[in-house]
Formats: sequence, structure tokens, C-alpha cells
Amino acid sequence: MVKMWLIGLVLMNIMNTHAEYSALQAVLSQKGLEKVAHWSTDWLQNELSSIELPEVRGGVNIGIGTVHYVLHDMSIQRCDLPEPSVAFSEGTGVSLQVSGLSIAISGHWNTKFGVIHDSGWFEIAVYTVNLNTVLQLGSDEERLSISTIMCSADVGSVQVNFHGGASFIFQPFVDIFSGQIANEIRVQICPAFKKGIDVLERHLAAVPAALKVDPYVFMNISLTDSPLVEDSGLGLNVTGEFYSISSPSEPPFSPDYFDLTWQENFMMSLGASEFCVNSAAYAYHTAGALQIRITEDMIPKASPFHLNTSAFGSLIPQLPKQYPDMPMELQLYTSETPLISFSKTVTSVRLLASVKAFAVKPDSGTVPLFRLDIESSFSAKAYIEKVLVKGALEMKNLTVTLGATEIGQFSITPIERALTLGMKAFVLPKVNAQLSEGIQLPFVKGFGLKNAVMAIEDGFVAVAADISGPDDNTQ
Repeated sequence: MVKMWLIGLVLMNIMNTHAEYSALQAVLSQKGLEKVAHWSTDWLQNELSSIELPEVRGGVNIGIGTVHYVLHDMSIQRCDLPEPSVAFSEGTGVSLQVSGLSIAISGHWNTKFGVIHDSGWFEIAVYTVNLNTVLQLGSDEERLSISTIMCSADVGSVQVNFHGGASFIFQPFVDIFSGQIANEIRVQICPAFKKGIDVLERHLAAVPAALKVDPYVFMNISLTDSPLVEDSGLGLNVTGEFYSISSPSEPPFSPDYFDLTWQENFMMSLGASEFCVNSAAYAYHTAGALQIRITEDMIPKASPFHLNTSAFGSLIPQLPKQYPDMPMELQLYTSETPLISFSKTVTSVRLLASVKAFAVKPDSGTVPLFRLDIESSFSAKAYIEKVLVKGALEMKNLTVTLGATEIGQFSITPIERALTLGMKAFVLPKVNAQLSEGIQLPFVKGFGLKNAVMAIEDGFVAVAADISGPDDNTQ
């Protein structure tokens, strides 16, 4: 908790540095809005079912005097809600209409006629309730906000049946006070709906600007500007920058503008720029997460090459002479931030890494031997198959230089040749085999993506997809 509070404090100080352009863009189409409305029907039905109806008091003239009555302890027993009709309202937010809602209410009645008191119960059926509302979508302190700016409701007809006591006296006079009952119900509908929207707004207000991704990095998910509402959809521009949790700082590059095409045939579209991806690489690099210590027990027994000074003798002749038959360890780490660039023709990956070699003494202590600096580049292909992101890497270049040595100078050419061969023969086939299996698209609490397509554009990657929920039979 304390660490996340510190993250928020740091984020407040640095989040405006790169706030000129968003690194993430998200679009909800009319098709997506209709799906959201479908899922929201149960929520809206629950909100309307929770309406608290006040007592209704009045009097009925029965010819020989007035019978005073009180209808009380009324509760909604059933609420049948048709799926709402929703549409984007350009420049404002969302218009929502509910037509043909019906409500069943039960309660108790008490009467007083002179010194005579009576009581019983009743049932009310409310038909053709209509709700018309407009929701304002905006931004408040760089997060999405929602409020009700217009709401109206009307009630078509009311049917009342009295039971118990002298209820036969009141049933003929239902028309006299059914209008009053209908009005009491009507005036409670919009406040109940607004109450639900206020609850939703409080949930949005509680969403932190910093989203912790894993123990190493977090992401700034604040909005860079107000939501863009058009008749065809809702667009959100999100900062989308990653930071190291241990040492949050800005990367030495800035976001560029990109324009995500709105895909109306899909429920949602999502675009991530090069800056978003590379800020994640920078965050992991500065967090020290992009490193691994390689030991002999990690090398397959069937491998022709093993981590010991004797095996390295064919590449570095003086090594086994200075440290005969000693196990070795390698520390592999990124020396600079890996950089990815997107274009319609190719996705390029540039990787600068270093390898430190150590000899392992009998007491498990280590002796530094040398450091190799590696510069490599790859081309990448990525695509989506069903709900899996798949791809392949191809090595374009690999160059090795001797960065430091504790054992004297030696030729790099055999090592560079061996690393190139090892990358092409062993490492890349394993990486590509894993990439061909795919990585599942993210999902939250039973919701996910389906029918997804990916497009690599100049400077960003775009995904268009439909949204699947718990009530969907297909994924």
C-alpha cells in the first residue's frame, strides 16, 4: 500500500512530461455500446427494483362519508425490463431509452371510517413504464467521469387489486387514486436511476491512475484529454506509459501522434504506439528485470556445448590454461533499452546486450573472466488467431565485441560465429515454437476478446475485436 502511494506521488510529478500525445487509444463502437447495454440490463433492473416507494395517503367518498386510507410497506416483487435502446450523443455522451418496463408491487393497506378500522393487502401491476435519459461522459482529474444530465419517466397504466378486510369497498374506486399511485412511482424512477449512476461514478473516481502490472512495472492509465464522443463511437486517449516501480523515470524518447482508425464493424478498437511498447521495455530495463544468470544445470545434458572452461577452450585457448576444468556462469542482461519499431512492411527489434562470464570456484565463489557486448537486430511478424497472439522472429544481424577481459585479449570471431549458429539453430527455433503456440489476449473477470484482428501500421499496432462476456456461448 505504501509503495503504491509513493508510485502515485511520483506519477503526479512526472506524468505531465509526456502527456502531449497518448500512447494508447481505445474506441467503443455503437455495436460495442449495444453489447454493454445488454450486460447492463440486469444492473439497471436491480436499481429499479430497489426503488423505495413512500406511503400513499388519501380518502375515498363512498356516499355516506369518506374512508381514509394508507397504502404502506410497498415493495417491488418483480421488474421486467426490456433491453434498453442506446446510442451515442455526439459531443455529449450516451442516450438511453427504456420502453415497456413493467413492475409488480405488493403492500398493505389500512383504513379508518369513523371509529371503524380495517386493514389488508394489495397488489399493483404497473404497465408501460418508459425511461429516457442522457448521460454525460467527460474527464475529471484525467480519469473518465459519468453523470446524468437529463432524465424523464412516465407510467402508462396501473392495475390495483385489494385483498382482505372490507377491500370490496375500495375496489370500485380504484380509478380515483390509481393516478396518484402511478405518479408516486413515476417520480421515484429517475432518482433511483441517478443513484445508480452516482455509484458508478464513485467507482470510476476510485480507479487509480497507476495500474500495477507486475512486481517490476506499472502503467499510467490516466486520460490525456476529454473523451471524444461521436455518433459512431466513443474514443479514449490514454497516457499508456510504463514506469519502473523501483526507479520510475521518463525514457529518453517521446510519444508521437498516431491516428487509430475506428472499426465500426467491431465492438472495440485498441491502438498501442511504439512509445507504449518501448516505454515498457525501458521500464523493465531500468527495473533490472531484463537479465538472467545462466548456470550449467540450465544446459540440456544432450547439448554439445557446456558451461565449463574446458568447453570454452576451443573458442578461447588461454581460458582452460588459466582456469583448468572449472564450471562457469554467464550473466546475460540488456545494456540498453530494447527498441521496437512498427511499419506496414516490417516490425524491427534492436537489442543491445552484454554477457559477463565467470569461473566458479570450489567454494562457490566466482572469478570474473570477460564481458562480451552483443548488438543484434531482428524482424518480427505478429498476427492474431482466434484469441491468441502469434508470431515469429528472424535474426537479421548479430555482432559481438570484447567489452572487457581479465584473461587477456582473444579473437571474437569464433565466439561470434558460435553465437550466430546457436541463435539460428537452437534459440530462435525454441522462441518461435513458443510464439507459434500463441499468447492469450488479456481478459478481466470473465470478459475477453473474440473475432480479433491485428494490423501493424506505421508507428503503432492496432487490434479490433468483439467483446465476450460470461453469458456468451462462443469465445
